[in-house]
Amino acid sequence: MRRVSALIFVLAVAGIADDNRSLGDRTRQYLTDLVRLDTSNPPGNETRVAEYLKKVADSYGISAELLGSDPQRMNFIARLRGSGKGRPLMLIAHADVYPADDKKWTVDPFSGENRNGFIYGRGTLDAKSLLAAEMSVLVEIKRRNLKLNRDLILVAEADEEAGSTGIQWLIQNAWPKIDAEFAINQGGTILETKDTKVFEIQTLEKVPTPMILTARGTPRRGKYPRPDNPDVPLAHAMIRLTEADQPIRINPTTRRYLLALSKLSDYNWLAPLLPKLETPATAQAAAAQLRGHDPNLDGMLHTTVDASFRPGSRSGDTARARLDVSRMPSEPREDVLARFRQIVNDDSVELTFAPGQPVPSNEPSTLATSLYRALENAITHVYPRDAVVVPFMSRGSTDSSFLRARGMAVYGAPVFPREPGRVNGDDERIAAKAVDDGVELLWQMVLETAGGD
Repeated sequence: MRRVSALIFVLAVAGIADDNRSLGDRTRQYLTDLVRLDTSNPPGNETRVAEYLKKVADSYGISAELLGSDPQRMNFIARLRGSGKGRPLMLIAHADVYPADDKKWTVDPFSGENRNGFIYGRGTLDAKSLLAAEMSVLVEIKRRNLKLNRDLILVAEADEEAGSTGIQWLIQNAWPKIDAEFAINQGGTILETKDTKVFEIQTLEKVPTPMILTARGTPRRGKYPRPDNPDVPLAHAMIRLTEADQPIRINPTTRRYLLALSKLSDYNWLAPLLPKLETPATAQAAAAQLRGHDPNLDGMLHTTVDASFRPGSRSGDTARARLDVSRMPSEPREDVLARFRQIVNDDSVELTFAPGQPVPSNEPSTLATSLYRALENAITHVYPRDAVVVPFMSRGSTDSSFLRARGMAVYGAPVFPREPGRVNGDDERIAAKAVDDGVELLWQMVLETAGGD
């Protein structure tokens, strides 16, 4: 009953076109409303968000529509027309959120509660804050009747958290509606150090490559215990894979990123490790040193493995575990599978790819586009004395891979700061000031890219 009432409430709020609100006020209201729409995936129910955004768009005369094959999981697309001087700019963010365990939260995960300057709720960081900011920018441009040199498209897609079926459906069935020169998506972030703010523009990401470990034992006969329990070789295989050193592969994006960090006082320990990471004989030892300082940076250097049992993983004389593998984009998935099988080295354990559509590997989005330059210009304009701007490869994945595979340059815009442990964690939250600052930065980025002459 609580969530149904919340839905009715936010839809009523969305119909009020208050033209006196600031960008920050509007974004915080949209974010609160969006958080109150429970789109936990599974099952998703992203149509709740799509209908909300459609109501907002309609109230300002913005052309918008809902598209998709599942009535409960529709995608949202809105468009502001420009002069056509340039090809469209797309703003994109997903409407679904990672599941939340109410018992581990100090607030209702879908309340959007504002406490001590923070907005709490599932999706406040991933990625309803970005979606709210993108919608606010669209509304503000329409309100002011600003001229654009290119069309501006906003997409809220379904199912980013569990399979990316939303963006894949749009690519396959509605490509002309989302075809753009380039796009702004999630994936970027702001790292705050003692010296400065590091604005990390995501241009590349690791590739999720889930695998399944299967171990089979000997059937039990009568009252006697079976000679081999499948849980034992399965556990050994999991330990071997999670503890094995993986090849160090530093790509140009990560090399540039680490070099930029090494010049900051918080990371002065990093500089002497960089040449060692580039030398095969010293790379593993250097990576271990780096891991001791910052495990997140270590995750950018090699393929990583997280092994876990799942409910229902044991059936009779068969035991299974899932490997959440985050693969370096330069490594073919078949090569990783072959290496893992060598590490396991046990004929009683089978290792296969998990079912599902593979996520494509990509080259990094180029730094030569007008959008990337606009992101740099906007950041240095808003933070003229307090910014380092650098491309980086994220350890996590987004829908951007599917768009990059179609030839679109996509950038994870760094508009919100990172708060370690909060993304998809318990008591996920974002500072209200971070929302205000973030939407102002996004506003500058969009105008720098699509503003009229």
